Amino acid sequence: MKMTRKESTRRRHARVRKDVTGTTERPRLAVYRSNQHIYAQVIDDTNHHTMASASTLEADLRKVLDSANNCDASAQVGKLLAERAIAQGIKRVVFDRGGNLYHGRVKALADAAREGGLDF
Repeated sequence: MKMTRKESTRRRHARVRKDVTGTTERPRLAVYRSNQHIYAQVIDDTNHHTMASASTLEADLRKVLDSANNCDASAQVGKLLAERAIAQGIKRVVFDRGGNLYHGRVKALADAAREGGLDF
């Protein structure tokens, strides 16, 4: 029986999360990608606390972006998240791609976060 795309994503996410956890010193950068938007959070899993977040739903990004579901929008989210994380004193993170393939919008977000100063 053939798996659906959603089932494949869930399996990959479970496989990735088995090894990737965020600590206070090195929190987890979690990415969620929908068809329309992309969301990213920096999470401390030991304290169950979100330290920084950004998404294409934010009003200041929506004014600048033509579309919320392309690589340019993902890069803007990655850059904004890196600024917010560095303002919180976070420089090193572990990357959780959320079961998505490291390609396209997810890769654009990760590259922009690296350029913004995050180390992973």
